[in-house]
Amino acid sequence: MTKISDLPRDVTEEVLSRLPMTSMRAARFTCTKWNTLSKYENFTEKHLSEAKKTHKEEFQVIMMLEHRVCLFSVNLLDPSIECIGKLMSLNVDDRVDIFRIFHCDGLLLCITNDISRRLVVWNPYSGQTRCIGFEPTNSLYGFYRYALGYEEKNKSCLSNKILRFMDNYEDDRAEDLIREFEIYDLDSDSWKVVDLTPECEVEFNHHGLSLKGNTYWFAEEKIALGPGRGMSDMTGFLICFDFTRERFGPRMPLPFHSSNGDYVTLSSVRDEQLAVLFQSYGVSTVKIWISSKIEPNAVLWRKLFLAVDMKLLPDFEFYIDPESFLVDEKKKVVMVLDKDKNKYYSTRNVANIIGKEGYFRIVDLGEST
Repeated sequence: MTKISDLPRDVTEEVLSRLPMTSMRAARFTCTKWNTLSKYENFTEKHLSEAKKTHKEEFQVIMMLEHRVCLFSVNLLDPSIECIGKLMSLNVDDRVDIFRIFHCDGLLLCITNDISRRLVVWNPYSGQTRCIGFEPTNSLYGFYRYALGYEEKNKSCLSNKILRFMDNYEDDRAEDLIREFEIYDLDSDSWKVVDLTPECEVEFNHHGLSLKGNTYWFAEEKIALGPGRGMSDMTGFLICFDFTRERFGPRMPLPFHSSNGDYVTLSSVRDEQLAVLFQSYGVSTVKIWISSKIEPNAVLWRKLFLAVDMKLLPDFEFYIDPESFLVDEKKKVVMVLDKDKNKYYSTRNVANIIGKEGYFRIVDLGEST
């Protein structure tokens, strides 16, 4: 009797490509043949193409909830956000708590939530992982910033890298200056120290956004906080770390003037263009721009993509700096993740969905610690 595992490769590929994403882990465990097939690039492309046909009005996103990395189905027109599964790896303890995640080109860099602050590079599609150890050089290791990117050696060869740095600049005293920059190369499985002295400040709550192998941050002028000195009106700008050159690029303009206290956060559109959300402190209008060109040393902005006056919505304001937002360019709709504004120190997560002509919906994502 013919077994399903004995089917020709093209037939097996056709069957497996029609499975939902959340069933792939079980399929890989069925046999070695299926596990190997599921990791081929042409199968991955076919599987993703089939998934898009099934969900025309929906798309899938990765979010972190209760220290777990979860897959959500999102519909912005008939607003709904549903958790359809937790992402689990094949090699790392599935119960490990995640502190923060960074994304680049299908890979996730996960910072674990234990005292060791392990780094795990994870391909959630194939389930492959790599644990990366490091020895913190000072007691402030919890304040390291991270970025995930790659060096494009040629069209068919990408060398993935991690940037880990600390650049605390508190006042004019040299002993209070803590500057550390290190790069981990996944090909050589090694760390190296790099000599970088960026003349800008990246606030700790701005986590950066990886796009086309490089990482972009909203940054500000670096000003020492000595006696009688402050940062009341510092113009923000865009800064990029180029993983090929292993250097920061020049300051690049944003399509607005920002001051201390304004809401500024970055997102991407189809992993091709940069999007930026801006809300001036004390002003009710939320504005979003999308780039027409983005490179490590140059950016061009289109005309304003969306501007929504939130005073039409009674008592609306972001509870915290919005860390994540998603843009549906065709439908002119934006989803901003936030906390419930009606609760101080809220643990309730919400998604604010805004669009043109006063369109506004809130989707409750439930409680989390």
